[in-house]
Amino acid sequence: MRFVSFRLAGQMGYGAVIGDAVVRLDSADLPSLRAYIERHFQTGWPDLPVGPRIPFADLELLPPVPDAGKILCVATNFREASLGDKPEPSHPLLFTRFADSFVGHGQPLEMPCVTQAYDFEGELAVVIGRYAHRVTSERAMDHVAGYSCLNDGSVRDWQKHSSQFTAGKNFYHSGSMGPWLVTCDEIPAFADLSLETRVNGSVEQRVGMDRMIFDVPWLVAYLSRITPLAPGDIIATGTPSGFGASRRPQHFLAVGDMVEVEIPGVGRLNNIVAHERM
Repeated sequence: MRFVSFRLAGQMGYGAVIGDAVVRLDSADLPSLRAYIERHFQTGWPDLPVGPRIPFADLELLPPVPDAGKILCVATNFREASLGDKPEPSHPLLFTRFADSFVGHGQPLEMPCVTQAYDFEGELAVVIGRYAHRVTSERAMDHVAGYSCLNDGSVRDWQKHSSQFTAGKNFYHSGSMGPWLVTCDEIPAFADLSLETRVNGSVEQRVGMDRMIFDVPWLVAYLSRITPLAPGDIIATGTPSGFGASRRPQHFLAVGDMVEVEIPGVGRLNNIVAHERM
């Protein structure tokens, strides 16, 4: 099943994608997809209601879980030739993002006016389905609701202001997520997935998820030792090389660029780069 969150006529809602339309699911009792996941993930997704369907094209898409409580991100998580003789890390490099640093599919990425080093990072996002605290790797996938595509838009010069990534990773509307949340039953083997990031149609990143150093079960288990994971929390699993800062010479995004992050079976996330809204 595929779930989206959206804005329609100024009101936020969510629903299930059926073909090129959406069946609305929000209610006073369950006002957000986060609440819907918490209520239904453990017992099974209920049958969809019979009612009018909203054309997909009429919706302003939001990140699938726009009110995620935690967004935990991983860096340097793929085995690649570009690492040379460097040993693989024994633990992941972690940072966090705020929910309002993301936009949904089809919405403009806002390039901050304070930088000329705005970068893209295509990633697989994991959405937690039920509470996970100190879980084992063997049971970790029991806590995963599904997946989405993510662009970890990064402001590289601000990221390098210190050894902490927070500044460069949290500019308002600098990243994106979507177009939807795909439930795990549609993707039984995440390791079979592959990712491709394109800028203006040119392939800049390509990797198989089987190249992860720390795979999804390991990450869920590890992060759940640090903090309880709740329904709707998001894990961004890391990006391969090919982003602008990894190139020689470096090549960053400009206003008007189209960024696409595609994971076959999960979706294709499209966003155009725009000036920061003042």
